[in-house]
Amino acid sequence: MDFDAIVIGSGMSGGMAAKELTERGLKVLVLERGRNIERGKKEDQTDWMQPWDLPNGGNVPEDELAADYPVQGQCYALSSATKHLFVKDSEHPYKTPEGKPFSWIRGYHLGGRSIMWGRQTYRLSQMDFEANARDGIGSDWPIRYDDIAPWYSHVENFIGVSGSREGLPQLPDGDFLPPFALNDGELAFKAAVESRFPGRKVIPGRAANLSEARPHHQELGRAPCKVRSLCERGCMFGAYHSSLNSSLPAAERTGNLTVITDAIVHSIVYDPASGKATGVQVVDAKTKAGSTYKAKVIFCCASTIGTAQILLNSASEAMPRGLANGSDMVGRNLMDHLYQMLTVATFDNLPDTYYFGRRPTGFYIPRYRNLNGNDEPFLRGYGFQGGFSRKGGASAALAQAGIGEELKARARELGPWTLFLAGFGEVLPNPENRVTLDKSETDQWGIPLVNISCAFGENERKMTETVQADGRAMAEAAGGTVTASISGGSPPGLGIHEMGTACMGKDPGKSVLNKWNQTHEVPNLFITDGAAMASSGCQNPSLTYMALSARAADTAASMLSEGVL
Repeated sequence: MDFDAIVIGSGMSGGMAAKELTERGLKVLVLERGRNIERGKKEDQTDWMQPWDLPNGGNVPEDELAADYPVQGQCYALSSATKHLFVKDSEHPYKTPEGKPFSWIRGYHLGGRSIMWGRQTYRLSQMDFEANARDGIGSDWPIRYDDIAPWYSHVENFIGVSGSREGLPQLPDGDFLPPFALNDGELAFKAAVESRFPGRKVIPGRAANLSEARPHHQELGRAPCKVRSLCERGCMFGAYHSSLNSSLPAAERTGNLTVITDAIVHSIVYDPASGKATGVQVVDAKTKAGSTYKAKVIFCCASTIGTAQILLNSASEAMPRGLANGSDMVGRNLMDHLYQMLTVATFDNLPDTYYFGRRPTGFYIPRYRNLNGNDEPFLRGYGFQGGFSRKGGASAALAQAGIGEELKARARELGPWTLFLAGFGEVLPNPENRVTLDKSETDQWGIPLVNISCAFGENERKMTETVQADGRAMAEAAGGTVTASISGGSPPGLGIHEMGTACMGKDPGKSVLNKWNQTHEVPNLFITDGAAMASSGCQNPSLTYMALSARAADTAASMLSEGVL
C-alpha cells in the first residue's frame, strides 16, 4: 500500500506532523523504530505504582546500571519504574572520541521521549530568531517570530500549556491555561530577587500539564493534572501532553493513520530522475527482514541524531555525501543546552507553611543577560529553572530508630525550605560539533553506528561561570545558605535538547532546510524535529519543534493539493 505521507518517528515532532497531516485528509504512515506501548496499560505506564510497589525502592541495581544503562542512568528520570522506557546502552551503542563524552538519552517506543519529557514549554523570541544574523554565527534563520507565532498558539491550544502572561519580549506569552501557583517559599524568593535584581523576573514554570481540561482535551480522554509529579512514568489521566496522550489519538480518530512499530528506518529512497524521495527502506527490529514503503511526501522526525544518521546513510551515486547534503551541513552544528549548573540552598527565614500536592513544575527565571546588545563576556544568554520544597515528615522520621510518641512527633516535623536552582544556557552552533557514520562498525540491523563529536567552547565556559555566580547571588540575597554548587555542568547531551544537525537557513550552501522545513535539494522531504534548529536559544525547545511540524504539515498538504509536490 502506498501512502500520501510517511512520518519517520512518533515522538514530539512525528506525532504532531501525523496529527496535522491526517486532519488535512492525507493517508499517513508513521514508522516507529521501537515497540508498541499503550496509554493506560499497566506494563507500559507505571504511574499507578505506589512506593511499596517499586522494585528496589525505585532504584536500579548498580550492576544493572553499569552493564545496561551507563549513559541512560545519568538521566534524572530513570528508575526501576521507568527503565523500560529507556534504551539499554548495551543494545544500542554509539561512538564518541576520547575526551569528548556525549550523553545520548533515548527511548525507543511509540511516543518516544514525549513520554518522559520534562514538559517545560516556552516560545523562542524574535531575539532568538535574529541571533545568528546579529552575531554572524551559524546559519541565519529563514523565518522570524511572526512567521511561527500563529503556530505556537495553535500547538499550545491543542496540547494545553499552563502559564502566566508576563509581557516579556525575550519570552513571548502564549495561549495559556491557568498557571500552577508558586508556593510560599517561591513567592518570598520572587520578592527578594525582583527587588534586588532589576530586570529579573521569577514566574511560574510554563508546563504542558493541564491545570484545567478544555473540551477538546476531554474529547481525547484527557483530564486535569492530579498534582502527583509522576509524569515520567506516563499518565493514566492523559494530564500532560505526549504523542501517546494527544497527537496520535487525534490522528487516529481521522481514520487516516497507519502505525507500524518495530520498524527501523535504514534509509530514504531517492529518485534522481524526478529529484524526489520515493519511499523509506525499513528493517524489522525483530525479524531483521527488509521492506520498502512508498509515499508522495516524507517527514523525517527521527530525533536530531537519528535524522542525521538516516540522511547520511541514504547516500547514493546522485548524492554521495548523503541525502540532501550538498552543503555538507548534515550532521554539523550539533547543539545541546548547558545543563545541571545547580545551586542548592536552605532557608530558615521563610513561613512555617506547606503546600498542596506535588506540582509538575516550579518557577522560571527568563533570560536577562545581553538583551540590549552584547554587554557580557559571552554571547547569548541563559535562564533558570527551579523550585522550593520542604523535606522531613514521615520519610525522615522512619530513617531513624524510634517508636511511639517520639516517632510520631518526628513525623510531624518539617525540615527547612530548600531551593534548587538550575541554569540552562544557550550553546552556539559550531560546524565541528557533528554526527558522522562509522565506516567499520554497524548495529545489529546492519546500519552504521554514529560517531558523535561534540564539546562546549569558550563562550559556553564563560557563560557557565556567570550562571554559577548569579545562582549563588540570588540564593544569598533571598536569605539562603548555599549548601551545594555544581560548577562544571554536565557533558553535552544530558540536557536532552540536542538539535541542529540539518539546520534551516536562507543560503542552500550553508544549510539543509528552507523556510518551510523542506530540504533544499529534495522538495518532498521535510525535517521538523530538533535537527532543523539553526540556533538553540536557552528555552526548552520542544514547543518550537511542534510548531515547526504543524506549520510544515500545513505547507506540505497545500503543496500536494495544488500539485506542487
